[in-house]
Amino acid sequence: MNLHVIDTGFFKLDGGAMFGVVPKVLWERTNPADEKNLCTWAMRCLLVEEGDRLVLIDNGIGNKQDAKFFSHYYLHGNANLHDSLHGAGFSANDITDNFLTHLHFDHCGGGVQYKNGKMDMPEMVFKNAKYWSNKDHWQWATEPNAREKASFLKENILPIQESGQLNFTDMESKKLFDGFEYFFANGHTDKQMIPKINYKGHTLVFAADLLPSVGHIPLPYVMGYDTRPLLTLDEKKRFLEEAASEEYVIFLEHDSENECCTVKMTEKGVRLDKTFKLSEI
Repeated sequence: MNLHVIDTGFFKLDGGAMFGVVPKVLWERTNPADEKNLCTWAMRCLLVEEGDRLVLIDNGIGNKQDAKFFSHYYLHGNANLHDSLHGAGFSANDITDNFLTHLHFDHCGGGVQYKNGKMDMPEMVFKNAKYWSNKDHWQWATEPNAREKASFLKENILPIQESGQLNFTDMESKKLFDGFEYFFANGHTDKQMIPKINYKGHTLVFAADLLPSVGHIPLPYVMGYDTRPLLTLDEKKRFLEEAASEEYVIFLEHDSENECCTVKMTEKGVRLDKTFKLSEI
């Protein structure tokens, strides 16, 4: 198995929203904000090369929204989905599977584009791929609650089904293939899928929005975006304790500085151990 980091660029979100009830004087130590109280976040995807399968986990924000939409998120950086794929030696047409942890726009927007820029002509970016979600989350996203409606954009989601490329994972086995499993986390959004991958003798966990950055390791540091923050507290506690005990490699999708980390148990609970690049494993 080979793993490749696929950087799709950076965006900005309000620091208060990203850290919930935690005061700025605390969270800005790890995630400094600009004059508008915005912090920079990555949209870092992972490409899993195994046998004849090429699995991309998430796909970034995409480029099909209008200027007004993007003006809220301050996209920046030189990286993008297609250049990153090419840098790894592949193209969008090589992707066999696009595994979507959940369907918020910054995780799935790069999977659909407009043909010739025409909004009435959506087409799939990964023409030869199966797009993976699960039945419960799909229903959650296509019948959104008022709190999350702005994150579930129909133009990112419905064309997947209309294309015939939508597939649902097996809710019982929780496995895409041998060496690629996942578990559910329900605090951020219903039935978010968190991949666990066997890689070079390690268990690598693609943390998605269960743990956006190393700044979110302390338990109370929970996003204001989470639909069930108390459930996130419980899920994160169990995950971090397991990660410390089992020495998981945690792959960070949104941390603007750190690709991977490990955690350790201390007298104050689970804390950051080391940060490193995926290539250092």
